[in-house]
Amino acid sequence: MKTLCDMAVDVLTTADGREKTAKSRDYSAQWFAARETGTALEIGTAEPPLRPSRPDAPELLDPRDVPKRKPGSPQGRIALLHAVAHIELNAVDLHWDIIPRFAHIKMPMGFYDDWVKAADEESKHFNLMCDCLEEMGSHYGALPAHAGMWRAAEDTVDDFMGRLAVVPMVLEARGLDVTPGMIEIFRKADATSAVAALETIYAEEVGHVAYGSKWFHFLCGRHEQDPKDAFHSLVRRYFKGALKPPFNEEKRAEAGLPPDFYWPLTETL
Repeated sequence: MKTLCDMAVDVLTTADGREKTAKSRDYSAQWFAARETGTALEIGTAEPPLRPSRPDAPELLDPRDVPKRKPGSPQGRIALLHAVAHIELNAVDLHWDIIPRFAHIKMPMGFYDDWVKAADEESKHFNLMCDCLEEMGSHYGALPAHAGMWRAAEDTVDDFMGRLAVVPMVLEARGLDVTPGMIEIFRKADATSAVAALETIYAEEVGHVAYGSKWFHFLCGRHEQDPKDAFHSLVRRYFKGALKPPFNEEKRAEAGLPPDFYWPLTETL
């Protein structure tokens, strides 16, 4: 029987997006089936790759070289969905990576429940975006994507609290800010499948930000650190540049992120 860390590394070393997410969803089902019987798979240990396996396409470019999207046109809307699909695929890997990357740090079982669930939901989100792209006559890999998505993982490879601060509490929280505007773009275009898919993503991403906040606060308590001060310090260390308003303050609060966590980070020191 594979350990949870073995499963995570198998997902990380699978290149094809559909195959990667199929494994992710299967392993998630195995994990929760074991949990429901009152047992649990072993967490174990395994060496995650520094970078996850990726398909040959899309071509990965420097963020500055990715063509600008004009969402008012059909091609622009395809480009927007393609960008979201790319984000979701990276999120699958980010959520599986945190398990073996920091398996040497003892955590409650609820931590693993949360991140396996988050990885499962990100896998669903990727497939929803792929389905929408195919409905519009395109596919994931048809357009270039930016290569900066994994930088947060590499920057925080040795810093558990830094990973939680930057990935769910900054990058995923940004999704809460921008997704309502994307939903409106597709609603105006009568793209009902895309609207439904983005609404699912929007609802579930609140939980992922909340997981980050919950376990960040847990570790702050363990190390007797002030959560707000620790968050500001880690984001300034690992996140390039200032945070950009406007912020979705309602959804951020629902996820456990009060304004005094992020507003001070809108200014560069």
